[in-house]
Amino acid sequence: MQLYMWKPEERIRYQPIDCQWPTQEQAANSPVFQTIAIGPIRLAQKTWIPAMVPWRSNVAGEVTEDVIQWYERYAQGQPGAIVIEATGIRDVPSGPLLRISHDRYIDGLSELVKRVKAASNNQTKVLIQIIDFLAIKRRPNRDAFLTRFLKITPQHIAKLNAPDLSEEELRQRLIALPDDELKDVLNQREYSQLSHGYREYVTDLDLPHIAELPAVLPDLFASAASRAAKAGFDGIELHYAHAYTMASFLSAKNNRTDGYGGSREARIKLPIEVFNSVRKAVGPEVAVGCRFLTNECIDSGSDLEDACYYAVEFAKAGMDFLSLSRGGKFDDAKQPKVGAAAYPYTGPSGYECMPGHISDEFGPFGRNIEPTNAVRAAVVAAGYTTPVVCAGGIHNFEQAEQLLIENQADIVGMARQAMADPDWFRKVKSGNGNQVKLCEYTNYCEGLDQKHKQVTCQLWDREKLDEPNIRMSHDGKRRLVAPTWNPETKS
Repeated sequence: MQLYMWKPEERIRYQPIDCQWPTQEQAANSPVFQTIAIGPIRLAQKTWIPAMVPWRSNVAGEVTEDVIQWYERYAQGQPGAIVIEATGIRDVPSGPLLRISHDRYIDGLSELVKRVKAASNNQTKVLIQIIDFLAIKRRPNRDAFLTRFLKITPQHIAKLNAPDLSEEELRQRLIALPDDELKDVLNQREYSQLSHGYREYVTDLDLPHIAELPAVLPDLFASAASRAAKAGFDGIELHYAHAYTMASFLSAKNNRTDGYGGSREARIKLPIEVFNSVRKAVGPEVAVGCRFLTNECIDSGSDLEDACYYAVEFAKAGMDFLSLSRGGKFDDAKQPKVGAAAYPYTGPSGYECMPGHISDEFGPFGRNIEPTNAVRAAVVAAGYTTPVVCAGGIHNFEQAEQLLIENQADIVGMARQAMADPDWFRKVKSGNGNQVKLCEYTNYCEGLDQKHKQVTCQLWDREKLDEPNIRMSHDGKRRLVAPTWNPETKS
């Protein structure tokens, strides 16, 4: 599958790193398989599957059988925690993305929790990630944008030196301009809308619904969290990462002038208010934390120093865990094709979020470990013990164990590796680590995600297609969950 993603210019190819897998006894004594408390709940082991959107829902945002089976399969591996995919808090159409925006979703989510816990023999805690995002539209046709969507302003008239032309004549003049000259006539925002498609920013204070975000979002998140608690989730992860609303408030590029932008203290104000509202809504029995970035990895974006400050403030506010990612922004996303929308994981910052096997001298493995270590150190230095989750290219046992032994993190997150082999945790714990399928980091899964196709892994999606009752992708070519691991037959 052709990937529409940025790659480092060095183009160094990497293979997953195999290791000396532990015996069952060694695994039992490893910090990886020790328990840990996150607020009011306790994980059976220090492993964590971060939220990933597999595109298994429907246009109504409901829990489907495909959604349930996807997470049941993860649960069969018995990780410490599974975070259910980013789930929308607004009751608006958002494609095949799960929603938690209305009470009508509670029954389906409750069934999901029930079946996932049963599949893990109650060994796995189940959390849900809740998200808000702003509007984004597809890249328009050039002539259509200049003819219909662009609002003609005095600035355009002045730059064209055409005070006597009608609006129609001005638009035709713009259409006739070469792109380099058109770029000089349009302002930066207008040209971005033409080249990448319209999208909203948290700094668009001229739009009433954007100006009102600080007044609206705490209640929206709190209502969604309350539904999650009613559905039986053990915890809630607030999505403060990547290209979405809350991350945009934290961003150093947030220059709102209403007290919610500018300084770090102002930028973190709304994320803390959202957390406080959620905590009030769900009480002390549900774990509440957030996922945020160690670095935005974009020009003029938030950096590691910002992340350390945010982490301490989140810990001070009483969050039960901090889960760290990096990059994944719209700001440097590749230009989409006409008729497609920009995707935040296609540029250099997207690569930092999901590095592939074609990489630079550092390589794709563990790019977020040192930044996570710095964030955790800041939290500890401030006197807090809030558990910190690290993810990013961790795939073998030695990597995971060393991360914990060196106190670089408290919990090991595995996203693509868990997708490649949902049984990683059971296999390693039982002394069968040599049977683990290691993720190859080709980002085959990411290519499917970009196209909003049902996400699968190339290591297993065409295996054992003759098995009875397996669910297949819409095109009928791929199985939707990994084959079941049988320890007795070692297959």
